[in-house]
Amino acid sequence: MRKEAAELNTAGKYEPGLRENGIPEDVLQKLLPGDDVIELQEPVVGGGLGYRFVKRAFDIVACGCALIVLAIPMAVIAVKIKRESPGPAIYSQERVGKDGKPFKVYKFRSMYIDAESRGAQWAQGDDPRVTPFGRMMRKTRLDEIPQFWNIVKGDMSLIGPRPERPAFCEEFEKRIHGWGYRTKVRPGLSGLAQVTGGYDLLPREKVLLDMEYIERRSIRMDVSIILKTLGVVSTGEGAR
Repeated sequence: MRKEAAELNTAGKYEPGLRENGIPEDVLQKLLPGDDVIELQEPVVGGGLGYRFVKRAFDIVACGCALIVLAIPMAVIAVKIKRESPGPAIYSQERVGKDGKPFKVYKFRSMYIDAESRGAQWAQGDDPRVTPFGRMMRKTRLDEIPQFWNIVKGDMSLIGPRPERPAFCEEFEKRIHGWGYRTKVRPGLSGLAQVTGGYDLLPREKVLLDMEYIERRSIRMDVSIILKTLGVVSTGEGAR
């Protein structure tokens, strides 16, 4: 049940229009099993002024350099996507950022352009809407590369709680009071929850790790998460 819920939650990150179309009830039941309500204590944001300056400077320099170095590979990926199926190479999707402000997150398109011609659908293990190259991108996380631009812009950080979709935030808050505390810091490309529990964590488990990161975040912790993330990417573990 946990694995199925995680697959649905992860697959939904590629679904457009969730704010407009809502979330299927059976999906919510799997993501939020039972009828208990969790009360979270507001976390004290860790990391002093020096840490925040270094973190932001590193985000800008590291991701700015990455965009320059990866410019040609990104162009090759874009051409490959366009050749495999018509449509834009990069698409955007609304997520909830710091202080609850919405922003557009960017990804390489991994689905056929007419994937939602019959309305929003939920992906399965061998989703026919995913292109062959798109499946490879998801496994290696190459579809996430455009988010380096989100980081340079200041929408995100390399490390932090993963940004969630508005529709899911609204539903999770009903059962996890304090879910919105995750937005007290910038969302991240990777985070403690992703390298600790992977994609098989339910929202109520993930949010506890997010709270732990917010309270204990430091340069040492960020470096540790970056190294663990590189390990996850190299093995393709947890890809959807």
